[in-house]
Amino acid sequence: MKYDFTSIMERHGKDAIAVESIGKNDGTGFAPDAPKEGFDVIPMWVADMNFPTVPTVPEAIIERAKHPAYGYFSLTEEYFQSIIRWHERRNGVTGLSAECIGYENGVLGGVISALTAFAAPGDAVLLHSPTYIGFTRSIENNGFEIVHSPLTRDENGIWRMDYEDMDRKLKENEIHVAVFCSPHNPCGRVWERWELERAMEVYKANDCVVISDEIWSDILLNGHRHIPLQSVSEDARRRTIALYAPSKTFNMSGMIGSYHIIYDKYLRDRVRAKSSKPHYNDMNVLSMHALIGAYKPEGYEWVDELCQVLSGNINFACDYIANHFEGVKVSKPQGTYMLFLDCREWCEANGKTMDELEKAGWDVGVAWQDGRMFHDPYAIRMNLALPLSRVQEAFARLDRYVFHNME
Repeated sequence: MKYDFTSIMERHGKDAIAVESIGKNDGTGFAPDAPKEGFDVIPMWVADMNFPTVPTVPEAIIERAKHPAYGYFSLTEEYFQSIIRWHERRNGVTGLSAECIGYENGVLGGVISALTAFAAPGDAVLLHSPTYIGFTRSIENNGFEIVHSPLTRDENGIWRMDYEDMDRKLKENEIHVAVFCSPHNPCGRVWERWELERAMEVYKANDCVVISDEIWSDILLNGHRHIPLQSVSEDARRRTIALYAPSKTFNMSGMIGSYHIIYDKYLRDRVRAKSSKPHYNDMNVLSMHALIGAYKPEGYEWVDELCQVLSGNINFACDYIANHFEGVKVSKPQGTYMLFLDCREWCEANGKTMDELEKAGWDVGVAWQDGRMFHDPYAIRMNLALPLSRVQEAFARLDRYVFHNME
């Protein structure tokens, strides 16, 4: 490979939550406990990557930072054209213009701007569950009621939407705004076109604006392809607010900088009006150059290699679980770099609680994440965006100390 996905990157002393918050009460209640003596930390909880980003990102930042003035600035044509080219080449998007693209400080900020533009506090919002904790916290913090439509696993263990349940809950609760996730976090589904078409038929029948979080759209595994929700029909193009960012793709969440794509002028005007009201939703000049650096030709090649590496990590982990951890189930993700483990049968067979299981992993340095906050009572979420050697070490420890020899 051209790029380095095997070196173990030292992240201590570099402000990384993934390692610096371990064993500390950071106020969130999310951070794993510190491991016992003799075990180093393998960070598998925060959804960022333990890989260095494509070199064109720091190069772009450094080049701009060399100029010793960082005053007011405006978005450049190169910024917009970088985004347009990316979506044309990666997702087959046509007809995207600069006027349809708008800056957001983050995808969750964009979700709230869109949500508050079309609903009022106290209104109900439809989400699928399991559900990303960022959705539940931000939506509830802004006074909305979440109505969950559970995803169900079919006979092959693949997560599917329940369209009848979606339709019923939209009608019963008079819901006119839904938050969609594609690819899905935490389940890792990359939705097929027919699934998206059918979901949009349900939303259309209930006159529902759809806020689609597509931040994971570049992280695709084992040949799966992302289909932008806005591309499945003319109606989907009209009623969907799509949110993207280079942050998940290129490991630059700390840079801050997402964007929306909204084709319909009415929706676009309402979201932009809402986004502008707090007077804080403005880009950092270095964030703009970081995106331009990420979306250079080298970025396309880097992402292809990244997806190949992540596919290998996912394949290893799912095979290992199937062959070694009886009672632990996982639906093999098609996108993202997260595993969502179902530990119900293991806990019941071994008389252990989820708290005990989670702590046993933390004790041996496997800093995995409590999946219960994603609305699944027996789940653990694991980040596999690490060098394969680290993933292998984590599963070896789980095998030796946790799933077979837990006291």
